[in-house]
Amino acid sequence: MFLKNVNPFERKCLYISFFVILLYLSPLLILGENAHIRVHDNLDSNLAWYKVLKESGMLFGNVNSTIPQIINGLPRNALGTEFSGIVWLHAIFPTMTAYIISQAITRIFAFIGMYLLLKKHYLPDQRYTLITIGTALAFALTPFWPSGMLSTLGMPLALWAFLNIRNEEKAWRNYLVLTLLPFYSSFVLGFFFFLFALGIFWFVDVIRGKGWNWRFFFSIVFMTLVFLVIEYRLVYSFIFDDEPNTRDEYFHARLPFWWVTRLTFKNFVLGHTHVMTVHSLFILFATILALFLVIFKRLWKQEKVFVFLFVFNFALSAWYAFWFYKGWLPLTERFHFMDTFNFARFHFLRPLIIYMGFALSLKIIMNHGKVIKNTIPFFIIGQIVLLCLFNDEIIYRKKPSVREFYAQNLFQEIEEFIAKPLASYRVASIGIHPAIAQYNGFYTLDTYNNFYSLTYKYRFREIMEKELQKNKRLRTYYDEWGGRCYIFTDQLGKHYMFKKNSTERLNNLQLNIEPFKKLGGEYIFSALPIDDAEDLGLQLEKIFESDTAAWKIHLYKAR
Repeated sequence: MFLKNVNPFERKCLYISFFVILLYLSPLLILGENAHIRVHDNLDSNLAWYKVLKESGMLFGNVNSTIPQIINGLPRNALGTEFSGIVWLHAIFPTMTAYIISQAITRIFAFIGMYLLLKKHYLPDQRYTLITIGTALAFALTPFWPSGMLSTLGMPLALWAFLNIRNEEKAWRNYLVLTLLPFYSSFVLGFFFFLFALGIFWFVDVIRGKGWNWRFFFSIVFMTLVFLVIEYRLVYSFIFDDEPNTRDEYFHARLPFWWVTRLTFKNFVLGHTHVMTVHSLFILFATILALFLVIFKRLWKQEKVFVFLFVFNFALSAWYAFWFYKGWLPLTERFHFMDTFNFARFHFLRPLIIYMGFALSLKIIMNHGKVIKNTIPFFIIGQIVLLCLFNDEIIYRKKPSVREFYAQNLFQEIEEFIAKPLASYRVASIGIHPAIAQYNGFYTLDTYNNFYSLTYKYRFREIMEKELQKNKRLRTYYDEWGGRCYIFTDQLGKHYMFKKNSTERLNNLQLNIEPFKKLGGEYIFSALPIDDAEDLGLQLEKIFESDTAAWKIHLYKAR
């Protein structure tokens, strides 16, 4: 389908693009577990969750079941649907094999989607081949959030299918795309906002007198229903589960006006960690140049799509920032769902908007920038090179590799030293992420998850109550969110990765060990020595260290 009716130049560009994607993935393919990948919301959470879910035997657990390995019974629903493609990849393959396959799937379909979208609906002329393929390749190389799968990078493919249907094309492939994409993307981390925007798009068509176009409308409804069926656990938890959970104490409306105004421009220029676009240099410059051409040559009508995308892009940044404005507080107090559901994520539409805008910017420069149109290849190549420099192996080279992070040999030694069934005792970590212990099969009292019992959150808080009293920032962080149910200390703050070469020592530590023991806690894995261990009721059992581990674990036992 992609190589039909293409000229030799376009065919060559397509082959080169797939080669560049393969080259981009090559560090993962070559290094495997020795590769360096993102830690935040990846190694510290999702990758461990997939392994825990796989080994728990609860992949198909009912909506009321729990996973005992985490916090004495993490709700099964907290680890997502069993109909997710990434869950199955990790259920079938070892962690890094699944991760590599997932990266390849996402980047290839991101490229295909943007290429098809631009070529058919926005830049059909063969003169724009370099712009179309160059933009699609750049889009495919963005450092997206790995567990998001095609939640944002699948939007161009979905939009291509929807626009085909809107134009009354009846081809089966459009509906196949709308059916399969939900199995490799997330509703709440992308497509809810995309489908909502498409619903508005359909309604605007109606208002503008373009007819009701029921085929287009029902295609939006169809994809939404597919998502709701796949994400049935989320639907159940949101509608039917009335047990108080940590989402009930998430408060987002707290920032003053001047702060959110600054955040608007920061997000517009720099983007967001979960939807990184790396657009601040070449793309933004090209967009500004195109905007000047539109203004000075009065191209408002000819380039209305570009103008709309530019305004929409800024509006999404403003929406993201102002979602945290304290002026929302009266509404959030009245309508609780505004706290439990993160509507700020409309900005997850920005990768699609920014890269479509980039392509249209280059088109405007080509058609109207007589002096600067020869710079187009430099914009494209510059953006692709810049994105290659954002490869995980470069960006995270100073972080632990996957092997060093999970330190399986080290934790195997700890398990053998304790010499008891893992399910017979509970552990917690200080100075390292609890996901590391979870990945290695230990039953943890701590976790990183934004959906668990509020009662448990309160009971766990008792362990570090005195430490939270010392530090207002930590207290607010835990009490008004609590996604990281960690043993926080005033001394360490929000730092969770103290490697074995650290010279830090924990002193003046005030932990309540009795609540820890009441929860079943028996051992603490500390990345740092605790000077007050004896006074706290902890006994140092042994220090573990390994050449293949990033950590030095001080094993303390609660007396």
